[in-house]
Amino acid sequence: MTGRKVVVTGAAGLLGWHAAARLHAANCAARYRGEAEPFELVQLGRETFGDDMARDAAIADVEVILHFAGVNRGDEVETGNPAIATALTDSIARTGARPHIVYANSTHAGLDTPYGRSKKRAAEILEAASAGFTNLILPHIFGECARPYYNNVTATLIDQIWAGQEPTINPEGKVALFHAGEAANLATAKGLAGESGTIAPAGREMSIVALYDRLAAFHRSYQANIFPDLGDPFDLALFNSYRTGGYPAHYPMRMKLNSDARGGLFESAKSLAGSQTFLSTTRPGMRRGDHFHTNLVERFLVVSGKATIRIRKVLTDEVHSFEVSGDEPVAIDMPPLHTHHIVNDTDSDVVTFFWSHRLFDPANPDTYADAVLLETEKQ
Repeated sequence: MTGRKVVVTGAAGLLGWHAAARLHAANCAARYRGEAEPFELVQLGRETFGDDMARDAAIADVEVILHFAGVNRGDEVETGNPAIATALTDSIARTGARPHIVYANSTHAGLDTPYGRSKKRAAEILEAASAGFTNLILPHIFGECARPYYNNVTATLIDQIWAGQEPTINPEGKVALFHAGEAANLATAKGLAGESGTIAPAGREMSIVALYDRLAAFHRSYQANIFPDLGDPFDLALFNSYRTGGYPAHYPMRMKLNSDARGGLFESAKSLAGSQTFLSTTRPGMRRGDHFHTNLVERFLVVSGKATIRIRKVLTDEVHSFEVSGDEPVAIDMPPLHTHHIVNDTDSDVVTFFWSHRLFDPANPDTYADAVLLETEKQ
């Protein structure tokens, strides 16, 4: 049985990727249980969207469109969003589809500016052509894999902190922050439920100075091998965004090894709140993992033997490999929405230390089976 067809436009962008990744996670969970996938996920990126035939094929028989594609800068900012909306509605008309559309709108839509007028007009075009329409007015979005220096102050600050740069901050600047994952979940839920209307979720309001101070505090702790208290879901989302900004350029993270006649000792991880640790043995030729998490903070640290750790950003073929050894301890922290595994290609056992920021909850494991190596890459 075919799952509910959901089209995600702007699938390579921050919101689009977060939404598609979570739909993909639901499909992964269903496959693992031996059940039918609940969604037929169609990702419309820039190239596909510009092809009328490909766009029509994507839109045909669609139930929900999560419309995240858009223009927010440049000379075409006023005409770009209505043009994208018109192209989408032309495909709806040609195919006879009757989708519920969720539109990622902006708080700027109420302003008499080129961008504000553009977003408002696009919403009007989409609403007129849909069977149901959700106008999702979003504040400043932050999240894992956001693009720095591209209308995203959080991503820019994170990049500057990792680069060791001192940012120039407007002391009067303020921002309302909303995590991309939360926005994606909200958009998907409203679309699948067919709930029409305008929804304007509130962001976490803070000054740019306070935002920088919090990110800088994360960095100081993290560089000292200390994980902050992540009991607040907002802090968890912001910390995950921060630490993902260091991947892969700042990987792996070397541990300070203290040695004497008795052997060696190092601190694997420290936390300001509750957490869970365990050790595992991986036998020669065996592999562990091939799954991802949406928000779990997880550390891999080989303490004996040699292994290969691979990480792939979900819904992409972007794989990074790290050769690790217990002789030179390094930490590999798994970014959210990146599937990963550890492989023992040697003839002796590998002992690995694992740490996660919370106790394992069987009712909410936040673990989704997804092979790191795509079929064409497997050896």
